[in-house]
Amino acid sequence: MFRFSLADLPDLTGRTAVVTGASSGIGLVTARALAERGARVVLAVRDPEKGEAVAATMKGPVQVRALDLADLSSVRAFAGDTPGPIDLLVNNAGLSLGPLSRAADGFELQFGTNHLGHFALTNLLLPRIRERVATVASLGHRIGSLDFTDLQRERRPYRPNAAYAQFKLANLLFAAELQRRLTRAGSPVISTAAHPGISSTNLMRAEKKPSLGFRVEKFLVGLVAQSAEEGALPTLYAATADLPGDSYVGPDRLWDMRGAPTPVGRSARARDGSAARRLWEVSEDLAGTRFPLDASAIPAS
Repeated sequence: MFRFSLADLPDLTGRTAVVTGASSGIGLVTARALAERGARVVLAVRDPEKGEAVAATMKGPVQVRALDLADLSSVRAFAGDTPGPIDLLVNNAGLSLGPLSRAADGFELQFGTNHLGHFALTNLLLPRIRERVATVASLGHRIGSLDFTDLQRERRPYRPNAAYAQFKLANLLFAAELQRRLTRAGSPVISTAAHPGISSTNLMRAEKKPSLGFRVEKFLVGLVAQSAEEGALPTLYAATADLPGDSYVGPDRLWDMRGAPTPVGRSARARDGSAARRLWEVSEDLAGTRFPLDASAIPAS
């Protein structure tokens, strides 16, 4: 049986890739692998100094550009200063669990970073994208649900886990609705999604005085956690393999928690086309960006 590895990446010479959150974890591994295969890679990072240090360890043509997904003005500046054409956009960056915080524009921070920032970035760059948008989701989407009356979780006690799961569900709904709109516009660009399973980059944060239950749960997660290199394989597969639009890729073993990348299933909520369209429309209003393509605005191949 074919098992995808870094050695199976195609030659990407002449292609340009933008990878968000590329200064650590899965984003770093993804960017490095694409650069080693010949792609010109733009590291879109919140901390350019950290990005430059990472870029210095990479082979191939690599650029570092500042991008704070929690600040829509930063997203617009990045998009405005990034020339085309772009062959691949990897929407990787995101926040995991943390206390209630607000993004620069007042949005709940996980909502602003994990969903809305990437939503705006994709729409702004889309006229220059020629091949693919790959969005990183999570197994956590399976316990997520969207409450359109309280997307920013202001009317109930804030639970970081629930917020994270909600916005990882939003990532999948975004990827699916993006593909629907691309198909309707007649675009050759495709939208895919991936999740890393359980990787060492997204383990729970340690607490000052962790409970016994927390320690046991963290130990059990550690038993199945993959390395960042292994966790990046589904993203690289979704970004480069011959797949149909709206494919979702994850590990193939232990209930999608670890293993080689393969197309995987998603929750019923993540397959809800009505919710995907509604989320898109709400996001357009909040981010101030619209789907930019029509039949006369498809990027040249």
